[in-house]
Amino acid sequence: MNDIQTLRGLTTVSFWTDDLAAAKKWYAKLLGIEPYFERPGYVEFRLGDYQHELGLIDRTYAPNSAKTGPAGVIVYWHVDDVIGTFNKLMSMGAEEYEAPTERGKGFITASVVDPFGNILGIMYNQHYLDVLDSTKKA
Repeated sequence: MNDIQTLRGLTTVSFWTDDLAAAKKWYAKLLGIEPYFERPGYVEFRLGDYQHELGLIDRTYAPNSAKTGPAGVIVYWHVDDVIGTFNKLMSMGAEEYEAPTERGKGFITASVVDPFGNILGIMYNQHYLDVLDSTKKA
C-alpha cells in the first residue's frame, strides 16, 4: 500500500484582482483580520480552524491564458451560518452567484461574486465539523 497521498489539503486559494488595495480592505473587513503576509502585488490571510490561506494577487501577475470574470471551480469555505454569511456578503457589495441551497441533511451551499470578480463559495458542511471534532479528541 502506498502511503503517499496525491492531494493532501488546501494550502492557498488565490483570487486575482485589478485593485489589490481595495480587495485587501474588503477581505480584511469580511474576515475581521488583517493579512499576515504582504509583498508588492500580493497579500495573504490565514483563516479558519486549519489556518488555510487566502491569497489576493494583482491581476497583472495572472497567467496569460487566465480568464477574467467568474468562471470555473468553486472553492467552498465552511461557515456556521450560510444565510447570515451570505447576507453579510451581499450587504458588502458581493453579487449572488447561487442562492443558499440545501444539498442534503447537514449540507447547505451558496456562492457570491466578490467585487473583484472572484467566486467565493460558502458552505455548512457537517462532515467538516465531524472531522474537526475528531481531531480535538485525538
